[in-house]
Amino acid sequence: MTDSPNPAPIPPIVAPAPNQPLRAAVWMLGAIVAFSAMAVAGRAASFELDTFEMMTYRSMIGLVVVLVVARLAGTLHQVTLRHQRIHWLRNLAHFTGQNLWFYAITVAPLALVFALEFTSPLWTMLLAALFLGERLTWWKVAAGILGFVGILTVVQPGAQPVSIGMIAAAVAAIFFATTAIFTKRLTRTETITCILFWLTAMQLVIGLVACLWDGDMALPSTAMLPWLLVIGLGGLTAHFCLTNALSIAPASIVMPMDFARLPAIAVVGVVLYAEPLEWGVILGAALIFAANYLNILTSQRAARSPRV
Repeated sequence: MTDSPNPAPIPPIVAPAPNQPLRAAVWMLGAIVAFSAMAVAGRAASFELDTFEMMTYRSMIGLVVVLVVARLAGTLHQVTLRHQRIHWLRNLAHFTGQNLWFYAITVAPLALVFALEFTSPLWTMLLAALFLGERLTWWKVAAGILGFVGILTVVQPGAQPVSIGMIAAAVAAIFFATTAIFTKRLTRTETITCILFWLTAMQLVIGLVACLWDGDMALPSTAMLPWLLVIGLGGLTAHFCLTNALSIAPASIVMPMDFARLPAIAVVGVVLYAEPLEWGVILGAALIFAANYLNILTSQRAARSPRV
């Protein structure tokens, strides 16, 4: 028997996805510090600036950072004019959610705001089923119900008055989920550089319109500039760290690390602002975490199961 003149190519060996939990933990520590710093800076800036002004200055700083980094990395050519409608919808949703979040951290305990923010993945799951056609399994429904129980435990309707800060934080989570849905659609064709460029550029335009609507836009004092720099760099740094953590460890490992933000910000609230640590916030956050973790585990199990 002779060898075939055109032997079938040997399929390449695909390396398994990296799993480096210790390195992921270091990245998540950076994310926790960045998110917490942004919350503290937002409170400090609120004494001089409203949320529209904070978002405008944040977008200015963010746009400069994106342009400099993209220039150095040689990725500026990746910015395209495709899907402008989706970019606008995404950035309007993010702008609205971020404004509500900044407002919430100025009028509500930080731990409560962060706990309600963690419902965003559950809203994303629901919106993905409605608008992206993703399958909504019974396990996902159970996760959603468990998360809703967690929300009720945090808010405790009837036991305490529902404050405007609670409402703002809860609605912000829905807008963050909407942002995630549009981001998921954009990542099918657009690069991170393109998405971040339009994020900062469009939100700068939206912020300027909102600030100048009444003809009065406050200029920050010299003492406020460091806080604005923390706000501008905090979000970019946090999401950069989170993305790197997810790239080297499974979501089932990274997710518990991300929830470490809650006790961290609770300590910040107690130490810096003498905020009480309510049992309902801790218990509700634990239920919300369990719901998110259940969703991750069932999604990973479904991805590993053979299709017939």
